[in-house]
Amino acid sequence: MDEQVTVRRVQPADIAARGAALAAQLAEVLMDCVAGGASVSFISPLPTERALAFWHGVLEGAASGRRALLVAERAGRIVGTVQLVLDLPDNQPHRADVAKMLVHRGARRQGVAQRLMEALEQQALAEGRDVLVLDTVTGGDAERLYRRAGWQAVGSVPRYALMPDGTPCGTTFYFKHLAAARG
Repeated sequence: MDEQVTVRRVQPADIAARGAALAAQLAEVLMDCVAGGASVSFISPLPTERALAFWHGVLEGAASGRRALLVAERAGRIVGTVQLVLDLPDNQPHRADVAKMLVHRGARRQGVAQRLMEALEQQALAEGRDVLVLDTVTGGDAERLYRRAGWQAVGSVPRYALMPDGTPCGTTFYFKHLAAARG
């Protein structure tokens, strides 16, 4: 693992002080992932304006506490990110969704994703959430990461989404119970 990478939760004060700069760095990571073929809700080419608009919305959710936004940074630059969606229905106060696990191609295979997921699980526990759910491209690289980290596949839906080039792809849904919170 790259010890020069730090993972932290983006705080409302960070967003108030430097939201535009955070959005710009996050947009760079997102655009790199889409350009590299990652199916993360966007079609290629992803315009900068569209990426920035997405991240401004995420930052608004993070500032209001509806989601926890974690970033991995190296030398003051964001190289990866993941979100914990906390704004769920009243009958699911124990659960959270994991969204937009992204690592810049220049920082992959260095333990960044693993560190982000470990920090995300700790954040979930701090928020009182012990059931996590996510989805990912069936057969994609991320499946190895999730399985190694103890996530369990629930099932797959063929043709659920599109790859950045417009090709249909399947999506596999995963869950993880965080034992420390279940008692």
